[in-house]
Amino acid sequence: MDFIFMLTRQDRTIADCLELFELIRPLKLGHVGFKDIGVPPETLSKLAGAIRDSGAMVYMEVVSTTPEACLNSARVAAELKVDRLLGGTDVTGVQAAIKGTKTAYLPFPGFPRGHPTKLAGQPKDVEAHCRAFMEQGCEGADLLAYRATEAEPLDLVRAARRGLGNGHLVVAGSVSTRAQIQALAEAGADAFTIGSAVFDGSYAPDKGSILSQLAAVQADCKIGSR
Repeated sequence: MDFIFMLTRQDRTIADCLELFELIRPLKLGHVGFKDIGVPPETLSKLAGAIRDSGAMVYMEVVSTTPEACLNSARVAAELKVDRLLGGTDVTGVQAAIKGTKTAYLPFPGFPRGHPTKLAGQPKDVEAHCRAFMEQGCEGADLLAYRATEAEPLDLVRAARRGLGNGHLVVAGSVSTRAQIQALAEAGADAFTIGSAVFDGSYAPDKGSILSQLAAVQADCKIGSR
C-alpha cells in the first residue's frame, strides 16, 4: 500500500511545514500532502513546489465544510497543480474547478460532518457514493473509515472497494497502528494517510524522532497490498 504522509496535525497544516519537509526529504517519501487550512496560500504554494521537486506526488485534502469554501479550495488545488485532491462532496463543482488540469479528484463518500471531521453513514451509502463517483469520472475516493460514527471502519472499506471497482481507495484520518494498516490492506485499500500519529509519537512509542516514526510507517506499509 501507498503511505501518504500528511504534514498536518489536528486536521490543519503545521506552521513549520516547509522546514519539516526539508528535514524528511532524505527519506524519499513517494506521497506527501497537506490540508487547505493552517498556513497562508503562499506557504502552500512553496510547499507544493518542494514536494513536487522531491519527486513525490502532491496531495491536498479539503477541510472546508461549506460549498463555497470547498470550491475555493478546489481552485487553490488547481493553482497549486496538486496531483490528487482529496475530500469534499460536491463532485460536479470541484470537477468544474479543476477542469483542464492534471489534478485527480477523490471525494469523501458517506456523510462527513464537523471539524475534525467525523463520518456518518452505512456501508450501503458508501458503496453507492463510490459507484457514483466512478460514473462521474473521479479517480477514486477518500474514505474517513476510522472516523466512522455509525458503522464498523472495515465494513466501510470493503463497501468502498465494491463501489469503486478498480478506482483508487485512500483511507484517511486516525490511522495510527500497524494492525490498522494490515487490516486496511486486507480489506482492499490502496493507500492510507498518517499525520498526527507521527507528530505526537504515538505510531512508534518506543522511538523519539519524526524520522524514526516515518521509517516505522514506511516499513509497515509494505506488509500488504490488494
